[in-house]
Amino acid sequence: MTGARGEVFDIGYQRYTGPREGRARARKALWLNGVRTAVGLGRGWPSKVLPALLFAALMGVATVLVLVSTVLPIEDVVPGHADFYGFFLVPVSLIIVAAVVAPELISADRRNGVISLYLVRPLTSSDYILGRWTAFLSVSLAAVYLPQIVLFIGLTLGATDSLDHLRDNWLVVPRFLGAGFAVAVFITTLPMAAAGFTNRRAYATVFVIGLWFITLAVGASLTESIGGSAAKWLTLINIGSVPVLMNDIIFGVDESIGIANNVARELPNAVIVAWYTILTAGPGLALWLRYRRMTP
Repeated sequence: MTGARGEVFDIGYQRYTGPREGRARARKALWLNGVRTAVGLGRGWPSKVLPALLFAALMGVATVLVLVSTVLPIEDVVPGHADFYGFFLVPVSLIIVAAVVAPELISADRRNGVISLYLVRPLTSSDYILGRWTAFLSVSLAAVYLPQIVLFIGLTLGATDSLDHLRDNWLVVPRFLGAGFAVAVFITTLPMAAAGFTNRRAYATVFVIGLWFITLAVGASLTESIGGSAAKWLTLINIGSVPVLMNDIIFGVDESIGIANNVARELPNAVIVAWYTILTAGPGLALWLRYRRMTP
């Protein structure tokens, strides 16, 4: 009977001599992975359907407005940049896609038990949640900015005098950038905060969509049935109208179209801004504290 033999091969130890990018590189990788996950890159085709439909719907609205403006007077018929986020199709598309896609960035990590692999040096729990949040925010910003850019270019080129139109309307650019940022932060924070408290993406999705439509129905019903001076306060129950009202404040308009109730514009701007801050900073803080307590 022969004994077991073992051999040791000296293949040499090679020290890593490349750049040591540290924490910044880890943050960038986390953000990039989040963006790819949100738009479905590197995943099956079902993961790409919703983001593609969202961009198609938003770009479709902008394209239709541009085409109509070439036939009819812009100021009389075609809603402008201030009205874009008020179209019912726009906020509904944004919130549904956000509710479905955003939770995937963190729920899957919790469900599969790989969260502890991220929460090792040099990454911290704050780095992790900030990287995931900014990843989906980047996608949301692209979704809200691209149609506005197309609309601005189309209306400028379709004007009788493009230079005069550009000179008279250039201020809409910083305004739709600010309004778009307010919308993007809102639709990013709420779904991700909901996902931070469950391992099941479907639970977070149902909660966010249900909350959006329930508050829409309840707010409209109470405003109509109660009326009076309380009506303008009751409109704030409809959380989906809050980013649209922020849009109206930024553009300086007094009337909204779509889901935002014009009665709410009777409230001081400071009240609307404060309510928007609560609805975004509150869930955001809750999400951060939830992950702050986690350790690798």
